[in-house]
Amino acid sequence: MIKELGKTIVAGLLVGSLAMPVPAAESAAITAAKSSVKSHSRKRLAPSRYRGYAPTYADSISADDPAYDDPIVRQAVVDALGRYNGSVVAVDPNTGRILAVVNQKIAFSDGYIPCSTIKPTIAVAALEENVITRDTMLKVGRRKYMNLTEALAHSNNTFFEELGRRMGFDTVSRYGRLLGLGELAGYNLPDEHPGSFPTQPPAYGGVGRMSSFGEGIQVTPLQLAALAAAFANGGTLYYLQYPHTQEEVDAFQPRVKRDLNIANVLPEVREGMLAAVLYGTGRLSADPGGEETPLGKTGTCDDHVNPSRIGWFLSYADEAHPKIALAVLLRGNTRRVKGPTAAQVAGRIYRTLRQQNYFGETASAVPMKTVSTGN
Repeated sequence: MIKELGKTIVAGLLVGSLAMPVPAAESAAITAAKSSVKSHSRKRLAPSRYRGYAPTYADSISADDPAYDDPIVRQAVVDALGRYNGSVVAVDPNTGRILAVVNQKIAFSDGYIPCSTIKPTIAVAALEENVITRDTMLKVGRRKYMNLTEALAHSNNTFFEELGRRMGFDTVSRYGRLLGLGELAGYNLPDEHPGSFPTQPPAYGGVGRMSSFGEGIQVTPLQLAALAAAFANGGTLYYLQYPHTQEEVDAFQPRVKRDLNIANVLPEVREGMLAAVLYGTGRLSADPGGEETPLGKTGTCDDHVNPSRIGWFLSYADEAHPKIALAVLLRGNTRRVKGPTAAQVAGRIYRTLRQQNYFGETASAVPMKTVSTGN
């Protein structure tokens, strides 16, 4: 079972790459990246022919302050997001340090329906509560059955609706809140909003639809990035931190929000997230040239609170040595706004970073005290 909130973890972790001195060649690359970001922020593209699809580079980042982002990660995100109206939050899963926030207005908003990105949380709950095992087959059609891996890979709604009904609203709510939904993801981020989590089953679809689409829940890209980081690092939910001064960079220490103690069930969840990328709804995120396949979960639905179509992709790269976790959100009113498209954006980010040897770089190990601040 999940341990008490706020358990202290003592670990030797790496300082994020922004806190480390960089070689002259890399400094030149960083300077060039910063210049390119500024150029894009001034760029104006022609309005799209698609209804509700006018947002471009400028619309997504013109109001951003990129000074605190890793410029290499930020530029990869800006290029990948392109003309889509959306937001991407990238974090270091080993420390909770924010690497980039693109389209900060959306990222720091009140939140959006999570769609099918709620399913990994429901999977954790069902495995922890012994409602299913990795081999449990549930009926999802007249003559069709699925196990957890296939249900995550293909984002099967019937499977997760059944899990929600079997567990009930109270259990689903307890795990959703423990995994960070309905609360602030960041530490000392004054512009952040906590999203929302229902206090009773939603009128439309009840706990079943809540467990398959996230009905009644509002999440932010920051919250999903923190959750993706916890899946990547083995179950430590870090507060996200966004150093804004050199003093904050120099004094940076990871802050543990909770030890989720879910390492025993994560292999089953990760297997489904890997299958989603290999042959399921997230396959557009795969990087054919990369040695490591990213893991992820898509989400597609209509947000009636903030009227628009929504496309999500919760993801992290390099399972053995995770270095980056992403939450990609797309909004708009065309059929291109969907989870698979958000997965494609993530795939572009991963490919760009791989081509710049981002995943091959290793930082010098620096002993660091991990701060636990409780719930």
